[in-house]
Amino acid sequence: MSALVVRGARLVEPDGGASSPVDVTVRGGRVERVATAAGAGALPDDAAFVEADGRLLVPGFVDAHVHGEAAVLDEDVQLAMLRQGVTSVVVGQDGVSYAPSPAPGETRTGSDGTASGLHDAAAWASGYFAAINGEHPTFRGGSVADLLATYDRTTRVNVGYLAPHGTIRYAVLGAAARAATPAETDRMRALLSAALDDGALGMSTGLEYVPATSADEAELVALTSVLAARGLPHVSHMRGYEDKAGPAFAELVRVARASGVATHVSHYHGPAAELLGYVDDAHAQGLDVTFDSYPYLRGCSILSMVSLPTWLPIADVDATVAALTDPAVLDCLHLEHFPALTDLWPRVTLAAVPTGTAAGAPHGGTADDLTWAEGRTLPDVAARLGMTPAQAAVHLLVATRLRASCVFAQPPTNSPESVRALLRHRAHVGGSDAIYAPVGGGGRPHPRGWGAFARFLAEHVRTLGDWTWHDAVTHLSTRPAERFALAGRGVVAPGAVADLALVDPDRVRDEATYEDPRRPASGVDDVLVAGVPVLRDGSLTDALPGRPLRPGVPTA
Repeated sequence: MSALVVRGARLVEPDGGASSPVDVTVRGGRVERVATAAGAGALPDDAAFVEADGRLLVPGFVDAHVHGEAAVLDEDVQLAMLRQGVTSVVVGQDGVSYAPSPAPGETRTGSDGTASGLHDAAAWASGYFAAINGEHPTFRGGSVADLLATYDRTTRVNVGYLAPHGTIRYAVLGAAARAATPAETDRMRALLSAALDDGALGMSTGLEYVPATSADEAELVALTSVLAARGLPHVSHMRGYEDKAGPAFAELVRVARASGVATHVSHYHGPAAELLGYVDDAHAQGLDVTFDSYPYLRGCSILSMVSLPTWLPIADVDATVAALTDPAVLDCLHLEHFPALTDLWPRVTLAAVPTGTAAGAPHGGTADDLTWAEGRTLPDVAARLGMTPAQAAVHLLVATRLRASCVFAQPPTNSPESVRALLRHRAHVGGSDAIYAPVGGGGRPHPRGWGAFARFLAEHVRTLGDWTWHDAVTHLSTRPAERFALAGRGVVAPGAVADLALVDPDRVRDEATYEDPRRPASGVDDVLVAGVPVLRDGSLTDALPGRPLRPGVPTA
């Protein structure tokens, strides 16, 4: 195995400063040697070189929350990640993704007419979260192992996967909006166990999304007990944020206390003093609680979650589209639900509006081209359509078969000061919550997928001083690697997996904006994954060394 030497790099030190220049030798996908550049002795005769020229050499960043299970196979998305120093991502978020699900062509033997009695969760998840996860280019169902195999040396970044509770629940119960029976809970536990055997890093829940909104605490405790027995985390989009955060966090605490599971809260945001108080109280009780957040004051999700009540059968797209064309249902929505969203509508901007064949027409919805609505606020779209904002939201949902997504400004309680306080906390790890759909252009996505990690470095290290460079490595690499048991990652030391990024501390910055969201970041031009250059001088190489990540296995 030939060697590669990153020559003249500086490492971040515990005091926040940078070391003297060092030469870091990589061989066989791992760091072999870290030596002072001056007087380091003879370098390997077979070595190739990457000239660091005094840049910081950091362990590749781990995006703890990203919706990239389809997008990560796209070169433009890989470029967006690598230009921020991100070498590993954790997908399967918010309880909805592709696996586990019956594989295509399985014998249909179940009493409900589905394979082995399981519903086609892959097809459901692909439709329900089309505006968030997109459509995987090849996977149409199967085990978590089958899905992870699609990331083995097919991409430039490493991919870890959380077993999604909503997908598991749909596989067993379909769209049923009720509590699970003991027998159904046992089937879910078996599916979760198999997913963990296959290499899932833990389980995610999306308690504001269907069908997880129907899960009670007994179901959550039963499933998280499986995780606790293996030392793997429960990663949760809570049952509510902002004014609902207190009861939602308290539910996770009760589940953790009952099952012993480690808990990680997704995209934690809101009034920091209150939110961090909940975390500190949990720590005082001896609970293992962490969270991720991103450095923006706007979020992004599917329009149905933002605008529709949970009593609609949102897990069943056909039924919901039919309901939204039923005059009686519409009267109820306009009388009892939409008036409470008056303050929300001006904060909503359409991100992706896939209509026509992209939304499934002519099988449902309309074939109207509404892509002109992307990048416009909902009141602006409503005015152009001659409708109220509520009517326009319904029109968009029907036309897209619930596939519309939106960017929304969060309430004033999520202030710049709150963002800063949250990311300074010892339980924080970095996550982008990136949504890259639609892959390949189109739409007006949130810029966080192209800029979150660069923004952490430019704004919160260099400009505001919320972190030192060592803090940045801790929050963006070391701590998330520990949270998800990514052995051999998160450090630059002999024996570690050689996922490495060179950062120019004076030049790194996010370039993506809400108006121009797909601009790659600057200041990270050279990245190695498993010791292989995947980004050189700011451009992608042809190498595809990315691997599926499994807990406790230092894959390189």
